Amino acid sequence: MANQWRQMTAPPAALLNKNKKNFIGMPAPLGYVAGVGRGATGFTTRSDIGPARDANDVSDDRHAPPNKRKKKDDDDDEDLNDANYDEFNGYGGSLCSKDPYDKDDEEADAIYDEIDKRMDEKRREYRETRLKAELENYRQERPKIQQMFTDLKRELAGVSDNEWSSIPEVGDARNRKQRNPRAERFTPLPDSVLSHNLGGENVTTIDPGSGLASMMPGTNTPGMLTPSGDLDLRKIGQARNTLMGMRLNQVSDAVGGQTVVDPKGYLTDLQSMIPQYGGDINDVKKARLLLKSVRETNPNHPPAWIASARLEEVTGKIQSARNLVMKGCEMCPKSEDVWLEAARLQPPDMARAVIAQAVQTLPLSPRLWIKAADLELELKAKKRVYRKALEQIPNSELLWKLAVELEEEEDAKILLSRAVECCPTSVDLWLALARLEVYENARKVLNKARENNPKDRQIWITAAKLEEANGKMDLVGKIIERAISTLKANMVDINRDFWIKDGMEAEHAGAVLTCQSIIKHIVGYGVEDEDRKHAWMEDADSCASQGAYECARAIYSHALSVYPKKKSVWLAAAHFERSHGSRESLESLLQQAVTHCPQEETLWLMGAKSKWLAGDVPAARSILALAFKANPNSEEIWLAAVKLESENNEYERARRLLAKARSQAATAKVMMKSAHLEWALGNLEVASNLLDEGLKEVGDFAKLWMMKGQIMEQQGKLENAWEVYRDAVKRCCSSIPLWRLLSVLEEKQGRLVTARATLEKSRVRNPMNDELWLLAIRLELRAGQREVSRALMARALQECPSSGILWAQAIFLEDPAQRKSRSVDALKRCQDDAHVVLTVAKMFWMEGKKNKAREWFNKTVKIDPDLGDAWAWYYKMEVLFGSKEQQNEVEKRCIAADPHHGEHWCTTAKDITNWRKKTPEILHLVADKLPIPVMSREVY
Repeated sequence: MANQWRQMTAPPAALLNKNKKNFIGMPAPLGYVAGVGRGATGFTTRSDIGPARDANDVSDDRHAPPNKRKKKDDDDDEDLNDANYDEFNGYGGSLCSKDPYDKDDEEADAIYDEIDKRMDEKRREYRETRLKAELENYRQERPKIQQMFTDLKRELAGVSDNEWSSIPEVGDARNRKQRNPRAERFTPLPDSVLSHNLGGENVTTIDPGSGLASMMPGTNTPGMLTPSGDLDLRKIGQARNTLMGMRLNQVSDAVGGQTVVDPKGYLTDLQSMIPQYGGDINDVKKARLLLKSVRETNPNHPPAWIASARLEEVTGKIQSARNLVMKGCEMCPKSEDVWLEAARLQPPDMARAVIAQAVQTLPLSPRLWIKAADLELELKAKKRVYRKALEQIPNSELLWKLAVELEEEEDAKILLSRAVECCPTSVDLWLALARLEVYENARKVLNKARENNPKDRQIWITAAKLEEANGKMDLVGKIIERAISTLKANMVDINRDFWIKDGMEAEHAGAVLTCQSIIKHIVGYGVEDEDRKHAWMEDADSCASQGAYECARAIYSHALSVYPKKKSVWLAAAHFERSHGSRESLESLLQQAVTHCPQEETLWLMGAKSKWLAGDVPAARSILALAFKANPNSEEIWLAAVKLESENNEYERARRLLAKARSQAATAKVMMKSAHLEWALGNLEVASNLLDEGLKEVGDFAKLWMMKGQIMEQQGKLENAWEVYRDAVKRCCSSIPLWRLLSVLEEKQGRLVTARATLEKSRVRNPMNDELWLLAIRLELRAGQREVSRALMARALQECPSSGILWAQAIFLEDPAQRKSRSVDALKRCQDDAHVVLTVAKMFWMEGKKNKAREWFNKTVKIDPDLGDAWAWYYKMEVLFGSKEQQNEVEKRCIAADPHHGEHWCTTAKDITNWRKKTPEILHLVADKLPIPVMSREVY
């Protein structure tokens, strides 16, 4: 029947093979009127007045049929169901799909498409960045397996041939049953079951009425009969479902019913079940086996039990560790280490019981008693434990100390009285008792302590401190002197370093006189005569570096008493007093110094400067007058006197002093100071005459040439200044500032080629000079020759590879993207160069990392505190972004450092208009002139 039905419904083959007309399915031509060929006439509407046109009439666009909209599907009906409606977009389909689609609609759709495309282009970069970031986060959180083992694969490169050949072959890790599966077994049914199920009729195994066909359709099952009523496949399926449910319940969550076996967290869950041990499990097994062998071989060996317990503890089996260590306590009851390990592994309540059993077994073990006291929570219980311990072990110094620490002052005094009886050789207990006693009783306690411990120096030092604290200053020195003699008599080695350390501790404790007495009596002990001065200076510096200023002062005092004519010792002591002492102590020391060393000019100048800074100008003048008498033609004293008068606005007196100095000691510095004073006061002609006079006497002094050229520039005589500089570099060809002034003047005059030639000549005369290379590089940068400056930088770094100023400039010559890598190279080449570190700080400032910039500025001023540019940049950043306290802190540190170097700093400080300005004023001026760092700038 089915075949007949298919034959009836199939179309004829002739219909399938017949050609289809080409006009079927095509739209009608323009102006087509149905039936016009048969004589039919058109009809008139309100919008189309006139007769219908023939097919041969000329077409009119007004009557052209509208274009149909393109549809995605062939359905004519709109889907206006509520399920297809959105509040924002409306219906899913177009409500105007049946309207004419004219040129305006097409143009509007094109405009909207362009707008959508433009908006998509704008959001594309953000979208791609976001997708890339999400992908990176996903890769970091869920790395691939091959990424997790990349470090191990990389380490395979270092595997040697022997190690590779020693790798064992991969074996079958399955157990024996899995490796050798047994054949499937079939157990026959008992005869009783067979006899019970035998029947007299043949039935099929499965009921045909259930809708299932049997194995062989149309046949019966011969032989043994299966009862149709007892065997129910539906019940078998239910039983199978029940069994599967029981298995699922075993791995299901009892609360929520969710399976614990999470595919994503499966490895994590397995890891949480493994003990927190980072080693190989095979190593643990080997260690466990070895320790078991040790325990069985020597069960009375305590370290074996302790090691076994700690192995189990590391692998997370804390109960096994407790069992093992308790077994060790049974096997080694006399080992306090095993008992302590058992107490450590047990919980607090069990630990008290274990330690109680331990102290019964080992009542003479201080460590067990201390552990027992530590396990107690209340103070009374701790005291009770220590007192029981002291009954068992009365000669334990450690137990006495711990017990005394828990008592009040009066009870501690009683305990210490008993403690020194039980432990008479314990110096600490004697000293603790002496501290708690009054003065008279403390003296008696210390005397008894000296009788019981005649070889200990701490008792003597404590006695000296006691006498000093009670105003017996005359006994302090005697006690220290007697201590040294007594210890020598008892054959005790006098260690000089130990005694100096004791003196420092005494100073920190406030016993200054004891400290000085110790230094006085011990500093010369065990030192050879030829090494005394050097050793004492080192000792004084060491004490000063550790904050023991009284010890250092005592060492200097002793050294000056031994070497009263040594200028270096007086200078070292004076510098120490200036740094760590008071003004009065410094002036007192300098008065003694100039008495013993009147020919040392520095001592006179330090004394005069101290008086001047204190505001006592007449005293400073009197000191300089005495210095003139002792050193009649000293250039330094002359210049100091001139500076004193000029700083106090006594210009006429300064002029007279300089005139007198020129007549008696016409040195280059005197001539320079004379010209500088006149230049600063505005007397340019007088200054020029003085410079000419000086150049006749000392024509090779570069500073005179520089001053003369600068005065010419100030007067506007640029040609004269150029001639002065040109003559100067001939006379002083090694003066870098002269070459710089000459090249800058030529550049200012527009003679760029001449300036290049000048710098080239200067580098020939002064090879390996980084400043000249830097001048040439910056000249090209100002001229706009960036590539030429880079070529010069490459040559400069070849000639001066460790120059900090060149590397600092090289960083800014790079593009902003390459500056960071260039700075890394610079730090490798010259790690501790202040200019490079300062450049890195400015780079962090450009990137907006103010805290990082502050750290690198701090590093710069620590490396070179004399670099004024670093202080100026640091101060400018704090002015812009820091608080008032931070600004004041930087200014205070700059004043203490008193910098004198730096390109910007020297330019401002040596400006003749700023000759009277101090460090804070110069700092502010330089900071104001500095530009704010930006990425596009190349020179700073």
